[in-house]
Amino acid sequence: MACALVVFLMSSFVWVLSFVGSEAYSSSSSSSSSSCVPVLKGGLGVVIDGNSRVGREQKTAIEMAVKDHFRHCSHHFALHFGDSRGNSAASTAIELISHKHVDAILGTLTQQEATFVSQLIHRHTGSSIPIISISPTSSVSEQAPSNFTPFFIQISASITYKMQSIAAIVGHFGWRKVITINEEGNHFSADYRATTLLSDALQAVDSSVDYHLAFPSVSSLLDPGLLMENELLKLKNMDVKVFVVMQASVEFAKIMFEKANLLGMMETQYVWIVSDQVGNVLDSLDFYVVKNMQGVVGLKTYFVDTNEHVREFGKRFRIKYSKEYPEEENSNPSLYALRAYDAVRVLANAAVKSEGKIDHAAELDNQILSSDFEGLSGRISFKNSLLKRKPVFQIVNVIGRSYKDAAFWSPGYGFVADVTELDGKEMRSGDEVVTGLHSIYWPGGELAVPKGWTMGSKERPLRIGVPAKGAFPQFVKVLFDPHLNRTVISGFSIDVFEAAVQHLPYHLYFEYIPFPGTYDEMLAAVHNKSLDGAVGDTEIMADRYVYAVFTQPYIDSGLKMVVTAEPSIKESEFIAFKAFTEKMWIRYGAMSFLTGAIIWLSEYAAGNTEFHGRHFLDLISSILWFSVSIMSFSYRERIENGASRLVLAAWIALVVVVAASFTAVLSTLMTVPRIQPSILDVDYLLKTNAPVGCNGNSFIDRYLINALDFKPENIRKINSIDEYPNAFNHGDIKAAFFVAPHAKVFLAKYCQGYATAERSYKLGGFGFVFQKGSPLATDFSEAILKVTQSGEVNKIEEKTLSDFPKCGNNRDDITLDDRPFSKLFLVLECCIGVALFVAIARLAKMHWYNNIRGAMATNRIYSWAAALILRGKIVGENVGQGVREIQLNANHNI
Repeated sequence: MACALVVFLMSSFVWVLSFVGSEAYSSSSSSSSSSCVPVLKGGLGVVIDGNSRVGREQKTAIEMAVKDHFRHCSHHFALHFGDSRGNSAASTAIELISHKHVDAILGTLTQQEATFVSQLIHRHTGSSIPIISISPTSSVSEQAPSNFTPFFIQISASITYKMQSIAAIVGHFGWRKVITINEEGNHFSADYRATTLLSDALQAVDSSVDYHLAFPSVSSLLDPGLLMENELLKLKNMDVKVFVVMQASVEFAKIMFEKANLLGMMETQYVWIVSDQVGNVLDSLDFYVVKNMQGVVGLKTYFVDTNEHVREFGKRFRIKYSKEYPEEENSNPSLYALRAYDAVRVLANAAVKSEGKIDHAAELDNQILSSDFEGLSGRISFKNSLLKRKPVFQIVNVIGRSYKDAAFWSPGYGFVADVTELDGKEMRSGDEVVTGLHSIYWPGGELAVPKGWTMGSKERPLRIGVPAKGAFPQFVKVLFDPHLNRTVISGFSIDVFEAAVQHLPYHLYFEYIPFPGTYDEMLAAVHNKSLDGAVGDTEIMADRYVYAVFTQPYIDSGLKMVVTAEPSIKESEFIAFKAFTEKMWIRYGAMSFLTGAIIWLSEYAAGNTEFHGRHFLDLISSILWFSVSIMSFSYRERIENGASRLVLAAWIALVVVVAASFTAVLSTLMTVPRIQPSILDVDYLLKTNAPVGCNGNSFIDRYLINALDFKPENIRKINSIDEYPNAFNHGDIKAAFFVAPHAKVFLAKYCQGYATAERSYKLGGFGFVFQKGSPLATDFSEAILKVTQSGEVNKIEEKTLSDFPKCGNNRDDITLDDRPFSKLFLVLECCIGVALFVAIARLAKMHWYNNIRGAMATNRIYSWAAALILRGKIVGENVGQGVREIQLNANHNI
């Protein structure tokens, strides 16, 4: 009894809450339609698909909406439900119009179905009725006012935006091809037009539809699982691994992803993108369905689900839906339920505003199109019979029991991290603000972006041949490992190939096939399709293009002749000058002359030497003589100036080191034997009929005969790098011919006693081999460029040769440049700078003193002359005064 009482009280409490919530939203939603005038006398015809989850949600929501809008009225329009059961919604609508005489149709009719219904009604009755579509499949494109079906309104946005958002995802990750999947609705469907729209959108991001797969409606199939399994198996064997589910019901998605899981198509390297038709119902799916969709990326039309009215509606909806469909595990409403609720509100408001003039469909249609309110699914207003507001799509990633947001996308701004970035902004084309997508967990739990395209498969990998008996295991080595119980393939060529694979725009499934024959036979196997390709130290030759195609060379090549080396003494009339480089001689001479000049200048400034010349040439010759005498240590006069001594000390230190180095290098050049080839050219081998060796499995024997005119009997085929020294020692061969990379490896391993002739014969280089017409040759050529430019090939080459001992210096000439003495030269230059500064200061001081003394002498002469003149003037004045006095006295006496 206590348990029963608790259950009763809880159920009563829930009922009260639902009643209060319905009252609250009813009053707010019907504020503009508070009048209870009779509307839709014939009632409202509702077309749904009772077999689908979306159809059941729409039925529940429509019943709730009618009850909410007319709760305070004694009458409201009657609901007449018609169940299409996944078949033609048009025939169900016609049946409702014919038998129930409904005044409007609300349901899952597409534009094509609505056009058919309107034309049929008009043909028989001469009138029309409004049709409001709440179909998950939106209109093919935006309709022009003069072109859309009369009295047809869609509570959805244009499908064009959906295709653009899918293309944006594909373009963001750089996938070049996709496979599209559609569930065909019925014969009124225009699925091909949707595919065309997607193709156009993909073309803008440099991608395309590689294959289109259309399934019949699930409800029309007796065993849809078997058909899907067979069709998905075909897709699995295709190279493209990016699948776009454009149009599909929930029931279709359930079966498809279940079968995809069973077939291993929800693993690494696969990509699944679902449109909003599936993405909008993710909140309504049972867990076992979501479990099969791990890693799926989907579109979900964004709406504010935190709105108080939306939350209240959700509570009441879950109660009602779980009672009507207790077998459903999840009772959350999807966007389509909210849109169905808003559609009833649109129709109810329009019917009230038309004041019961339901005989005039145009009046009702005008009132519907003039709707403008905030519904549960967002803003409801129309333009060209579609929702006016452009959609914003959540890019969601299915993980665990639910999903997470990866980004948002809008037609005007592209990808944005947060939907708040779009609030209050007018979306205009060209104002794209791309911030990218958050990290996505792809099928298989991988974070690395799948390449979306594969060549080969796990079941049927590409067969790549490798030479099993190569003479140089450094390039390709085939070895059976008993511990691993498998054959291990390694070497330089293998490492370069696998590095290039990482740069391909798709995932490559392949396996190595050791080939026991010659290189030409391996190319023939590629030609007859026994092998899909060949990897190794394969030389690119013109005559081999008959069988296959080559990639760009991954290492340059040429034919080189290796012979035994013999010592020789370097002979030259000017061998002494070979000890230093030209730059060193010039710098040493210039510094020696400059040293003598600075010492002379310092001594002259200090007054320790005199210059008796009259011309500039006398000055130069004097300085030159002084420099030579200083350098030869034959200068007999004593150097007393401190700056001169500093320069001289630095110069002597430099001379001692340079002279010692010169002596050592010259001794080496004159006494140490240098290595040089015992045979310098091919002509000597041809004249003497000397036997030569080469790789027995390669093209070289053919090249020696056809291009260099060697006799076949003089060619010894050698199959291993280690056999060449014995062949040289026993006189079996006088020379060996290698391609340049092989010669480099041979000389690295046997660096003592062998040398290469200077002349080489240009060849095509090493390349990978593929069947004619295969795109792999072009793709690998591009990948090889990337590997080469990144420096990976050089690193691999260094790794290949790292096991060989370092050889001694075998250069023909040993010369010294000025770099080992750069510090000594710098010290000397600093000393010269100090001495030059001191000399200039002394000369300036001497010049200043002489000028002062000359000025003082001039002043003394001037003062003496002035005094003399003044004295003469005084004497003259005295004499004149005396004469005047004598005259006065004489006159007085007279």
